[in-house]
This record gives sequence, C-alpha cells and structure tokens, in this order.
Amino acid sequence: MKNSRVPVPRVAVVGAGWSGLAAAVELVERGAAVTLHEMAHQPGGRARCALSGGKRLDNGQHILIGAYTETFRLMRHVGVEPSRVLMRLPLALCDPSGRGLRLPQGHPVLAFARGVTGHRDWAWSERIALLRTCASWAIAGFRCDDSLTVAELCHNLPSAVRRDVIDPLCVAALNTRAECASAQVFLRVIRDALFSAPGSADLVLPRAGLDELLPAPALRWLAMRGATLRMGHRVMAVHRHDGLWRVDDDPYDAVVMACSAREAARLAQSAAIPWSLATASFAYEPIITAYLRDDQLRFPHPMVALPDDGQSPAQFAFDLGALGVAPGLFSFVVSGARAWVDHGLEVAAQAILGQARRCFEGAFRGPDDAVLVHVRAEHRATFVCSPGLRRPSCHVAPGLLAAGDYVEGPYPATLEGAVRSGLRAARDAIAGSGERAARPEF
Repeated sequence: MKNSRVPVPRVAVVGAGWSGLAAAVELVERGAAVTLHEMAHQPGGRARCALSGGKRLDNGQHILIGAYTETFRLMRHVGVEPSRVLMRLPLALCDPSGRGLRLPQGHPVLAFARGVTGHRDWAWSERIALLRTCASWAIAGFRCDDSLTVAELCHNLPSAVRRDVIDPLCVAALNTRAECASAQVFLRVIRDALFSAPGSADLVLPRAGLDELLPAPALRWLAMRGATLRMGHRVMAVHRHDGLWRVDDDPYDAVVMACSAREAARLAQSAAIPWSLATASFAYEPIITAYLRDDQLRFPHPMVALPDDGQSPAQFAFDLGALGVAPGLFSFVVSGARAWVDHGLEVAAQAILGQARRCFEGAFRGPDDAVLVHVRAEHRATFVCSPGLRRPSCHVAPGLLAAGDYVEGPYPATLEGAVRSGLRAARDAIAGSGERAARPEF
C-alpha cells in the first residue's frame, strides 16, 4: 500500500469584501492554501474607508444589529473585540427631539411589548394594533405570501405606526421602500432582530473606521497564516481546464467568487451561462451619504430617525462625535435613493443640507462649502429586495461558488448576509474539494 495523504486543496477567493474575507478566513482555518484576489488596493468592498479631501471617511454609514452573530464571531476570530470598535445601544427610533419608539433591555418579546406600550405619542389603539399584528406574524411563523410587499403586509396598521416604525425599519434593513419591498424578507429580519434573543434588536454602531472593524485585521490575519494576497489585481477570466479551475493562468481546486454580482456574472459567463445571465440582470438601489459639520451641535441619541415630509431625502442621521469617530461631524443617510441619484448629487446634497437645517434649528448655518464636508453615492449599494425575487445560488458549477450579500439566502443585502454567504461558500468549497480529492493508491 502506498502511503498517500490527501493533498491540501488550493482555493482562490476573488474579492476582499466582507464575504470574501469571511470565506478566506474560513478556508485557511479548514486547511486550504488560499489566494485572495482583489482589484482594489484596499479590502472592504462597499464597507470600507475612503480618502476624501485628504480625510479618511467611511464610504457610507453602516448599521449593525445585535443579531449579527456571525459577523461578531468573525471579528473576534481575527483579533477584533467588538466592544472596542462598536457602540451597542438598545433600539431607539427617535426623532431629533428625542421622541419615538425605544426598546428596553431584557427578553425580546417583553422588551418589544414594553417599548410599544410606552410609546406616548401613539394612541392606545395604535399601540394595540401593532402588538396584535406582530403577534399574528409570530403565530404564522413569520411567513407570508411571497408576492406581498411590506406596504401590503402592513396596510391595516395605523398610519402613525407605519410612518414611525414600519417604514424606517424597512428602508434601513432592505434599502427598499415599503411599497416595493419583499414582505417575506422583512418578516425574516423582524423575527431575527426583534424576537430571537435578548439584545438581538440592539443598534450596534461603528465607533471606528470601517476598515478597523474587519477588513484590515482580517487581511493581517490572513497574511500571518500564509495566505497569498494579490491586492490591486483584477481577475480577467475563470475557466475550467484539465480538471482544475484556472483563475487567469493559475490552477486551483476550487474558486469562490466573492466579488460584486456584475463581476461574478462576467467571470462565470463561460462556465455557467444561465447563472451568469440571471446574476447580471439584477436591479440595484443606491444609498447617498452626506457628511455635514457643526462644531456646536449634539444629537439626543447617536442615531436619529428623520421625519419624512415627502421632500426630505435622508431617513437617518448619525452624530459621529457621540460615537467617538469625529467630533462635530454628522452623517445623513438616504436609503432607497434612486430618485435623488437621478436628480444629481449636487441637488441631493443641497436638499439634505436644507433638511438638516429644518430638523436642527440653528444648526448647519455656516458657509455651504464649510458645512457640507462630503457627499457620495454608492450606486449599487444593494439589490432591490422586491417580492418573489429569485437570487442566484451559491453553487455556480462544481468547484465554482459565489459569495456575497446578493446570493440566495434569508437576509437582505447586509454585512451579516455577506459574512454568512462567505462562510457557507468556503465550507462547500472544502467539502467539494474533498469529494474530488484523489483516493489512496493500493
């Protein structure tokens, strides 16, 4: 009998966003020889820091919640203590005056009930209507007709409840407005965030640059464990040849495409045409983030929900000084921002500035060029999370996998969805490599 040990699987990961980093870390832990390809010169994908006017600003404001268990586990695994770089707060959807829904700590169902019954700006009939509706969702197992929108799911709720809770939660979680958003995906988020475990609904807000939450520490962790890192390198082709996958000219046992959906569709065109065509056809929803400065202003909470008067772009604003990131700096976020992107960033920026001045009387009154620090749009921030949307499978072809927040899964386009997708693709890549490994010779 010849003593033949199973060879170490060689796996390429294309993309160093949060899904690609999760996949690469998991693959290294499972004994694979990993090569990480990233076209940018820094990791993080759509959740990273970027230079603007000589300053490092996050490319957009990101919200995490307490239910992001896999994201927090991965952060700890690469040496980041979440409590050091994140601020954890009970869920509060409060306006600039401090009024709104606040959930206390404790058992999730009791905390939600106490928060709703304590909402003094609602009539008792409105509070009871929300509690009854959520109870009916729970009895149905948080399942509904896949064709329903969030607006249709919640049409019987009082308008104040929809305005103050349903609409903000929907656009924050799905980046899709309630009249277009999938009710089924929304219910999954509601279940896991509000009713799964103590603290699952907590707001978890970055108090460090996005790079330090995961991307930079994960890259250092991978380098220390022998992974090959090819930053600033765009992969031009992935194809099958002589029983192996080739990324450009380099052979691998498996490939995880953790790049954007459009890049993955381009790379998969020769290997899986139907998958490639379906992935390339995705519709996207942008997010606009504007950074404004006022050295005197302080918010009542690190995050405030902004009133929707039909003309104001932003739904949320963040006090980056309260988060310890940048005193006197505030970020205003426009989710589901397609209409404002179509108007142009200059128009959107001036509308946000006007909204900020109305919401915070006396604030943001300096010269426009001094107040408006930076505005940017992430044009493909998320896919449009519409009812009945069929998302592409993780399995593209044998040994060729996809990872990203757009891949088939229970969550909308979130950091947690990206991380879980990367972990799943890595585990399936290793399992597939094991099935294809050469058997011992006798």
